[in-house]
Amino acid sequence: MIEFENVSKSFWTGTRHKVILDRVSFRVELGNSLGILAPNGTGKTTLINMMAGLEKPDEGEIRRSCNVSFPLGFRGGVVTRISAVENSRYIARLYGLDPDYVEAYCRWLCNLDEYFDQPVGTYSSGMRARFSFALMLALDFDIYLIDEGMPGTTDAEFNRKASAILAERLRTTTIVIVSHQAEILKKYARSAAVLMDGQLHMFDTLEEAKRLYDYETQG
Repeated sequence: MIEFENVSKSFWTGTRHKVILDRVSFRVELGNSLGILAPNGTGKTTLINMMAGLEKPDEGEIRRSCNVSFPLGFRGGVVTRISAVENSRYIARLYGLDPDYVEAYCRWLCNLDEYFDQPVGTYSSGMRARFSFALMLALDFDIYLIDEGMPGTTDAEFNRKASAILAERLRTTTIVIVSHQAEILKKYARSAAVLMDGQLHMFDTLEEAKRLYDYETQG
């Protein structure tokens, strides 16, 4: 479970004080994958980073009673000057897993061929996204955090394999996914929320959340 209790978060943009959360409380329960709708610029990435423990709240408390992933697309744990081989083996040791297994899994899923042995800094953005996602799926988490859905790649084989793996994981794990598009959430979320004006409005279904989201963003 991830629990936010009276959490506030804001920052100075250079021109104004931007509020992401204003004394917000909610829970993400294991077994109930959550989709969060949020317009661009409202703090989707900040919220997901707070769930992962990468950013701290200004006020309030965030509790995690389970194993929470780093966000899909987060490259803070990936060292760009070394290869995917070295990165995957380092991360495996960090999480107490078999380096041979994690390397082999990532190599199979990424399908980067000889680039897997080259520095990650030489990759295209699509190649980095594939490696980041493969690395996340190679590790065993109770809750997976995803920012804006599947990585945008032109590799059809990767997209097919990654989608199938993620769908299978939904049977045994929990996913929190944030996006500004309801269609992206439909595949993964059982319940939904809307992040807007510093508040997180929770709903039992995506349809209910979408009604509020459409009213506020299109009205």
